[in-house]
Amino acid sequence: MQKYSNTTNFCARRSSGYSRNTNTVRFKPEVKLGPVTHTVFVALLITVLGLIYLTQAAKITGYDYESEKIDKEIARLTEQKEDIEVENARLTALSTVSGSDVAKDMVKPATVGYTGQ
Repeated sequence: MQKYSNTTNFCARRSSGYSRNTNTVRFKPEVKLGPVTHTVFVALLITVLGLIYLTQAAKITGYDYESEKIDKEIARLTEQKEDIEVENARLTALSTVSGSDVAKDMVKPATVGYTGQ
């Protein structure tokens, strides 16, 4: 009887260097960027972010000017309303007093005197 001998060597899957969900091929980019190009990209990025910030700040300033204009208009209309209320009170008071029964029963005094004289 001849003994069975295994002539093939089996390797465990993990010991071969390959494992699940890993890339076995690495790609190297052909284009390399130098330090000057990186500096230019950073400067462009900072410029773009600065412009975005300035446009947002300008929008806020525009809203501020518009709200200030509306506040001035409200103040002007409030003042005009108060003037109209005073004028209305003056006109209604004179017409009410002169047309009342008490005013009709009054007579003009013959002489006017002041106390303390």
